[in-house]
Amino acid sequence: MGRFAATLVGSLFGLGLLLCGLGRLASAEPRAPPEKIAIVGAGIGGTSSAYYLRKKFGKDVKIDVFEREEIGGRLATLKVQGHDYEAGGSVIHPLNLHMKRFVKELAPSSVLAGLSSVPASGGLVGVYNGKSLVFEESSWFIINVIKLVWRYGFQSLRMHMWVEDLLDKFMRIYRYQSHDYAFSSVEKLMYAIGGDDYVRLLNQTLRENLKKAGFSETFLNEMIAPVMKVNFGQSTDLNAFVGAVSMTAADSNLWAVEGGNKVVCSGLLQASNSNLISGSVMSIEKTRTKQTGTPPKMYEVVYKTGSEIHSDFYDIVLVAAPLNRKMSNITFRNFDPPIEEFNDPYQQLVTTLIKGELNSTLFSSRHKDQFGLSAILVTDDSDMFINSLSIVASVSHKEGPPPAVDGMHVWKTFSKDILTKEQISKLFLSYDYAVRKPWLSYPYYNPPQKCPSIILHDRLYYLNGIEFAASCMEMSAIAGYNAALLAYHRWNGNEDMIDQDDLYEKLKTEL
Repeated sequence: MGRFAATLVGSLFGLGLLLCGLGRLASAEPRAPPEKIAIVGAGIGGTSSAYYLRKKFGKDVKIDVFEREEIGGRLATLKVQGHDYEAGGSVIHPLNLHMKRFVKELAPSSVLAGLSSVPASGGLVGVYNGKSLVFEESSWFIINVIKLVWRYGFQSLRMHMWVEDLLDKFMRIYRYQSHDYAFSSVEKLMYAIGGDDYVRLLNQTLRENLKKAGFSETFLNEMIAPVMKVNFGQSTDLNAFVGAVSMTAADSNLWAVEGGNKVVCSGLLQASNSNLISGSVMSIEKTRTKQTGTPPKMYEVVYKTGSEIHSDFYDIVLVAAPLNRKMSNITFRNFDPPIEEFNDPYQQLVTTLIKGELNSTLFSSRHKDQFGLSAILVTDDSDMFINSLSIVASVSHKEGPPPAVDGMHVWKTFSKDILTKEQISKLFLSYDYAVRKPWLSYPYYNPPQKCPSIILHDRLYYLNGIEFAASCMEMSAIAGYNAALLAYHRWNGNEDMIDQDDLYEKLKTEL
């Protein structure tokens, strides 16, 4: 999620999240661990699942992680003139339990002694409707409150209460995972958190939910839709749950990992003592061929490295990459019944880094020396060709964006399409360069939302279905931990640790 969205929403809502410690091991006596596990994908989901699988199954299991591109997956950076900038998700909530734990546990290791968190840079935010700025953030908190109440009444306070109620329930997942409980589907995980009301969030749009709650069209268009556009490339037509997650980037103490958030993935991979295979998985096959050694492995993974095709056999396989033909073209063979097809669409996002002098008169009549905004979001009814525009710092710059040189900063834009030279020239009086990265960044949300299955076969699991509830770093880490717990309990026959009812009430009385 963008830092600029976090700054804006932070001035509106200021949410608090709960942390829980990590706890006991499952009580059942485990059988001998599997010999070999394969994980397809080295993003935050794949590397976190490797990390937790190592903790659960112990040191003897061999874990192979397949990655056809760079470690980190969609936690990608863009290199410009020797400096790296976050291309996608750039900030982390101060109380995201898994991400916080990863940095804490990985930093002392010899290979990652330099891993540390840095505060996300701040700045003032404006909201542009295509004609003028309908909201400009002030450096004075009380001024922001007065502006919001004057224009929207007390809807900001009501929004805070709506989001806080939903997310306080969501944080129960950390307590469940701290006690080693797992869930066999995203819907069952959601139900365990908040019952039918919580599952219903996936099946209605954010607009439907908030209109029913009495929020005005003006507030939705000017305050809510711009945050949705910068975080998930859509307006308020996405599902209500991902809308709430979008608004969790609402804390003034947001942080990032020095060197880029993708560094966490490298650290998890090394800490898990996994074997990285730089190759593209072509197929996963239910074993039919005779193998040497006992017991026989259940799955054969066929993969390509360079021009060579290889295969190996595994007891357990976790797929931690979107099963979308444009993103990971994996064929499933010899399964009866066949593995379901995955045609759920992902959205194109174009990240463009531009070093230039902003044409501030496009947004305001004030002189450029008096234009103090460092981020601009756009409303739902704007005809702008960008979703957002923000001054950014490189991933190694601890103090935030450096001062302007000749009026020029490095700006990051998110847009649906590649920006033309004419569009860039409209945004900037002059610019030195424009570097772009088009990519399929997150699902297209179209409620009622059906999340893909987690269990594809007996010991074959799919992590990325959780993205169709909401896509962000912490959700992927939650999915990685859940898949690791699910694989562990199903291997050992611990059915009492999967999909248990009334967990919240059961755990309330435990110390």
